[in-house]
Amino acid sequence: MNNKTVELLEYDKIKVLLKSCAISDLGKEMVDKLEPYVDINLIKKYMSETTEARAIVDITSSIPIHSLNGIKNVKQKLGKGSVLSPEDLDIIAGLLRDAQKLKVFMKNKESAAPTISQYAKSIYELDDLREEIERCIMYGAVDDKASSQLSKTRKKIVILEDKIKSKLDSVLRNEKYKGYIQDAVVSQRNGRYVIPIKSEYKKNIDGDIHDKSSSGSTIFIEPAEVKKAQNELNICKIEEEKEVYIILSTLTNMVESYERELTINIEAMVYYDFIFAKGKYSKTIDGRGVNFNTRNYINIKNGKHPLIGRMAVPLDFSVGEDYRAVVITGPNTGGKTVALKTVGLLTMMAQSGLHVTVEGGSEFAVFVDILADIGDGQSIEQSLSTFSSHIKNIINILSCADKHTLVIIDEIGSGTDPGEGMGLAVSILEEIYDKGSVMLATTHYSEIKDFAKTHEGFINGSMEFDINTLKPLYKLKVGKAGESNAFLIALRLGMDNKIIERAHEVTYKNKKDYSEFKWEAKGAAIQPKEAIEAHQQQIKKLARAEEKSAMEEKLKLVPKFKLGDCVYVSFMDRTGIICELENSKGEYGVMVMKKKLKINNKRLSLYIANEELYPENYDFDIVFDNKENRKNKNILNKRHIEGVEVIIKKED
Repeated sequence: MNNKTVELLEYDKIKVLLKSCAISDLGKEMVDKLEPYVDINLIKKYMSETTEARAIVDITSSIPIHSLNGIKNVKQKLGKGSVLSPEDLDIIAGLLRDAQKLKVFMKNKESAAPTISQYAKSIYELDDLREEIERCIMYGAVDDKASSQLSKTRKKIVILEDKIKSKLDSVLRNEKYKGYIQDAVVSQRNGRYVIPIKSEYKKNIDGDIHDKSSSGSTIFIEPAEVKKAQNELNICKIEEEKEVYIILSTLTNMVESYERELTINIEAMVYYDFIFAKGKYSKTIDGRGVNFNTRNYINIKNGKHPLIGRMAVPLDFSVGEDYRAVVITGPNTGGKTVALKTVGLLTMMAQSGLHVTVEGGSEFAVFVDILADIGDGQSIEQSLSTFSSHIKNIINILSCADKHTLVIIDEIGSGTDPGEGMGLAVSILEEIYDKGSVMLATTHYSEIKDFAKTHEGFINGSMEFDINTLKPLYKLKVGKAGESNAFLIALRLGMDNKIIERAHEVTYKNKKDYSEFKWEAKGAAIQPKEAIEAHQQQIKKLARAEEKSAMEEKLKLVPKFKLGDCVYVSFMDRTGIICELENSKGEYGVMVMKKKLKINNKRLSLYIANEELYPENYDFDIVFDNKENRKNKNILNKRHIEGVEVIIKKED
């Protein structure tokens, strides 16, 4: 089916959930390949299988399905000259054991599942092969009893190993060699039993050197006393390997002789895993089987979106008899899109042979394709607007729509100028309808409601809304167009009547009195008391901020230091007296050690205020000015003399 629709309707999410119900990797691979079928007979067959699997799952959850782990690798080795390992043969035996259990299990479920129980009859039990593997292989290794020759050889190996270890122990305990031995431990090097000897004494012990330590301080010697027994042991081990190879080769040939039967068993196990995965998933969603038709008729009773769960509001929906197109209106978040997705996804699931979340008696049409345009589809990477994305998708829908398709369009004509969008929407609806498709569309345009009301084959639908609680009910009502509740909702929330009446006049070109619409206090929306209080708090914050700013401006006008203040000069580590106020560069005149310096205020800090150093109204000229300047200032203060010029000298 259309890949875009599969993505929009989230069909892949259903497959992920279905895969979690499968046990084997091969069963999960079957789920990956699942897609809606178009052959109504096949669909009915697969739906019947799911129904029978669900009946068995309701009876018991202990179904003997083999995990088939590693079986694919084992099969790949057959017929290629490879010898199967004991682990491979264990996998084959495990498969045969579970196949036998499954065959018995399904035979006992014939009354609950008359069809799928028959599939088990194709399973081959292969008791001779299973029993031979179980006789020869034990705990992932070839067992001693696999052949009399292997049993004899292994007994001989045990005797020889004990003999060698006994001789080596006697060497280790020998006082003669006590000073030569590094550690009283017997180990193996290159398949030979050895003892560790200090390297400086390697010539003191008769034997063959087989290894040395990384530091070279220790060498590992096979004493001459055990060499003959060791050679005999190695010959026995070669004979053991040869016998094991013969046994594994014989078992491999036996498995290969049943390759066809094993393949059938694997396929049966995989198919049962797939069928029971559908049955288990049906139980998790409380799904049911449905009827099918080829006359484009859909009748959903209490349908629920499977990904929302049991809390979803049930959907009753039908199309295809008296009308072929449904136009749904209603407020945002009212459930229009969910309704579209529910119809589309349930149709895809049902055509895949899956149970769906509906009540009994529901019926689905079999469509060759489902074409959908849902969501804003905006693409930043492709620089496409919402409207452009919609149009691009709808063009593809128009090119594929025919009498075998179900078309689903969400918010048709949206994303552009309302007048042009409405016209485009009507034109698209007419074209799709004329192509014979079954159609579901949602819209906000009131003109399209009128179009659906008067156009043959169309019907309006609406998502119900509770004006008293201001909550959507998520219920679809077919046969009635949705009413615009914007004005009533605004009134319900406390908006002034005059604003609503003016809005009505602008929208509908006539006047209407809204004073009749009143609600009791307990039913009315809560007035925004908290919002008003919060706003007033913000105003107070603004006032405090402005007051603080004004104070800071005033502080900027007040000098940091006054004449006569004793200040500490940080970079000189000395104190001085302020003799000149701050200039435009932020510098104060400071007298330090009888010298007047210009110092930035950032390098000064108050040490003693002038009030503590001098009496009130003290004349600082006595301290900071010379005698001549003080005399000239006195002349200026007393009177003005025409033509007399007084010069006050400023000291550097």
